[in-house]
Amino acid sequence: MGLRAAGFEVATAADGDEGLASWRAGRPDLVLLDVMLPRLDGLEVCRAIRREATTPVVMLTARGDTIDVVVGLECGADDYVRKPFEMPELVARVRAALRRRRAEPGPDEAAPLRLGPLRIDTAGRTVERDGTDVALTRTEFDLLVELARHPGQVFTRDVLLDRVWGYDYLGDSRLVDVAMGRLRARVERDPASPELILTVRGAGYKAARATG
Repeated sequence: MGLRAAGFEVATAADGDEGLASWRAGRPDLVLLDVMLPRLDGLEVCRAIRREATTPVVMLTARGDTIDVVVGLECGADDYVRKPFEMPELVARVRAALRRRRAEPGPDEAAPLRLGPLRIDTAGRTVERDGTDVALTRTEFDLLVELARHPGQVFTRDVLLDRVWGYDYLGDSRLVDVAMGRLRARVERDPASPELILTVRGAGYKAARATG
């Protein structure tokens, strides 16, 4: 009701199997997905969607542990909202995810980027490391591009929330840390000793400058 009042057309499903079938039949612009669903849980639904498409997925969860956030992001979710929540927050998250989906790189932003051994194709939204494809979620890719465009520049968590997720005051800075950990696990040779994406203690994160 709250989403319809905000101007969205909404289709609902009572369980995971029904939700996945509805998504395949209608291909909506965005999926709002509860973690705890009968039959097929939300994480499995998210994995299934990610195997077939890049539809934005916002997870709803009553759980507060960081591990649940990690699992959700690992499944390919773009964002998460903890219950209970206020409707304006949910609407803002949904609109932010849709804005990110619809944004297209301009002519000056479409050129491939380099970050160490990484080649980042911003137009095709693909990443290679030493010629080998690296599979990233939409959020991980956007986070990598934001840092790689400005090597050496320090980004606070709040700035990354605003630029990558599309909101600031509603944001949870732990979301940035979890997503950064997942990104490092995919692109760094040794995620415990990162060389490409560096932490600036007390400030935020930055991409390493080219050397040599």
